[in-house]
Amino acid sequence: MSARIFGSIAATSAKAQTDLSAIDRAEYALIEFEGGFVAHDKHVSAHRAGPMICLVGGLPLFGSDELDALARRVGPAAAWLEALERWGEATPTHAKGRFSVVLLDTARPRATLITDRFGTRPLCYSALNSTLAFSDRADALPGGNREILPQAIYDYLYFHVIPAPETIFQGVRRLDAAHQLDWSPEACEAARWWQPRFYEHEFGDLEARKQQFLDIVQASVAREAESGEVGCFLSGGTDSSTVAGMLTKVLGQPARSYSIGFDASGYDEMEYARIAAKRFGVDHREYYVTPDDLLDGIPKVATHYDQPFGNSSAVPAWVCASRAQADGITKLLAGDGGDELFGGNVRYAKQRIFGWYEHIPGLMRKAALEPALRLPGMDRVPLIKKGVSYVEQARVPMPDRLNMYNLLERLGPANLFEPDFLTRIDRQAPHALQRATWAASGTDNLVNRMLEWDWKYTLADNDLPKVVGTTELAGVDVGFPLLSDELVEFSLSIPPDWKLKGLTLRWFFKEALRGFLPDEIIAKKKHGFGLPFGVWTCQHPGLRALARDTLASLKTRGIIRPGFIDELLDTHLPAHPGYYGEMVWVLMMMELWMATHEARLKQP
Repeated sequence: MSARIFGSIAATSAKAQTDLSAIDRAEYALIEFEGGFVAHDKHVSAHRAGPMICLVGGLPLFGSDELDALARRVGPAAAWLEALERWGEATPTHAKGRFSVVLLDTARPRATLITDRFGTRPLCYSALNSTLAFSDRADALPGGNREILPQAIYDYLYFHVIPAPETIFQGVRRLDAAHQLDWSPEACEAARWWQPRFYEHEFGDLEARKQQFLDIVQASVAREAESGEVGCFLSGGTDSSTVAGMLTKVLGQPARSYSIGFDASGYDEMEYARIAAKRFGVDHREYYVTPDDLLDGIPKVATHYDQPFGNSSAVPAWVCASRAQADGITKLLAGDGGDELFGGNVRYAKQRIFGWYEHIPGLMRKAALEPALRLPGMDRVPLIKKGVSYVEQARVPMPDRLNMYNLLERLGPANLFEPDFLTRIDRQAPHALQRATWAASGTDNLVNRMLEWDWKYTLADNDLPKVVGTTELAGVDVGFPLLSDELVEFSLSIPPDWKLKGLTLRWFFKEALRGFLPDEIIAKKKHGFGLPFGVWTCQHPGLRALARDTLASLKTRGIIRPGFIDELLDTHLPAHPGYYGEMVWVLMMMELWMATHEARLKQP
């Protein structure tokens, strides 16, 4: 996939390292200036005013008739420069929607990069030798070949993605969501421009709040559906069903919805998608993904991203989006965000249970309960065994407790990695990153703190890149109405006890939608979007060959122990395909990406 924007700005007028004659002028507009350049495609708005150059991806909305009209007439970049005259450094706080911004002051020189609240339009950069290189893709920064960062490989196998601000490349950073980078030849600093502020004690009138919620959701869906041929994903969960129902309502006709299923026991939720489709009368299209679809899609999806990306639902999402595109759909609406705004993930309830342990008086815990549970044989008594496990987990502080069952930690890094490779790794780096995120939260409430933590690790680093990347590969745009700025702000005002009422997940969300959504969907347990890759790899000769051939190539890189790969494929995968299939997947996606980028990579 080609970059949409790339360029550099330097302290001097030294000759740029990029050969500008190699830039495809049919695809890119080129702006040159003393000390640098920037190239952008048709999806990026650009405006130049004296020494200032502004480039904007997406469509920021300012809530000003004058500025929004200027954005429509001249372009979002011109509107941003005008907003800058009004609000100065506070301009990002006045912008809503999905956007990324590059501001270049070619006279001073200075540069500013800005991402939206969830980082849906990424920006990557490298600051070296008084030069800033930037792009929307980590693999497209000017400056030649890049060296692989060993720590990023370790972090990828820990998270199955590479969380910002790190990238796979040494010296290349990805700007975190809701962050602004300010660069000058003397300094380069990234900082938050938006910190969510939770209003945790403003309950208000329940019925009024429910109606306000419904009005915001409907308005958010309507805004996302204003142009193009719009359809929606429909998994049968509460989020996608809400979007499908609201889309039908605002269009005044059946919305076109797209569902995918898997012909594998325990992996299919098509039943609930059909219930939602029937309830709202949508024009419903469904498709069952096959192993052959994975054979076709795995290499395409793996190599589309600018770095290894291991979310195993990415290929099914691409299949779904591709079928919508074939039907003439130009934009799909996704339901991402509802869980993370209103408390829908199972781990929120689980962690609340562990949190209760902290309310037991410390003297009782340390002098009586914990010593008793450590007595020999206690871990073999069934009921007490659960108590032992509970205490062991409850004693682990947050956010470390969220990752006690991490796959890499369970398998053991020393079992996976070559010893020489492991000497270059800080095994504590993933923990340090998450602890820093946890510590930077704007709230002490456990539920809201978990939500804010998930805004980075579940949404900005994982689920949103999955949906944005796969729809982009399929050739359609995507909208996230449940992540509209209005709904985010509304969610901040909902008390945590309405999000997680006792152990009931998403209580307010479901109460507000009761009567709109089918009762079966409101009552259903959260399922997730699993892929039967491990099961199919054991059964399908083509997938088995792809996995074995790809991991055979990985053996030669000096990263993963060949013995571990053999044991994984020959012993663990056949015995427990659902569990170990995930590790086969993330290793395979990493190797396919590295093999494709071979010519440009310096190996770790």
